[in-house]
Amino acid sequence: MLRGRHAATVDVKGRLKIPTAFKSILDERYGPDFYVTSLTGQYVRVYPFTAWRKIEEKLAALPSMNRFKQKFLDRTNYWGQTVRMDAQGRILIPSQLRESAEMRGEVAVLGYLEYLDVWNPQRFDEHLEKNPITEEDEKALSDLNI
Repeated sequence: MLRGRHAATVDVKGRLKIPTAFKSILDERYGPDFYVTSLTGQYVRVYPFTAWRKIEEKLAALPSMNRFKQKFLDRTNYWGQTVRMDAQGRILIPSQLRESAEMRGEVAVLGYLEYLDVWNPQRFDEHLEKNPITEEDEKALSDLNI
């Protein structure tokens, strides 16, 4: 599983160097192909392509006019691009998403079990401040036995 936070760098050409802790898992379990996208343009989401295919299969089973499916695909297609990791462990972040998410220099790469999120560190700090854990959140987590 992909877990934890690791610092990484996005170079001037827009390539993210995957942190070593994640790269070994990605190489072993998933291979070099990824779908890089976002739901908001505020961060970058990196799906191993096999994990992304599972999402596509679930979406394909839904009616074409399902509004939640449409909203999800609108955003993930707008920001998304299929990429391949190079021999140095780098993946290209699409230029439009890179600009929107402020991906340059040092970034925070967070593991979310089967995908990675990449954030501008200052933007992620703001995200955490705006979205504190509430009593309602704690109850929902408790109800899930977490």
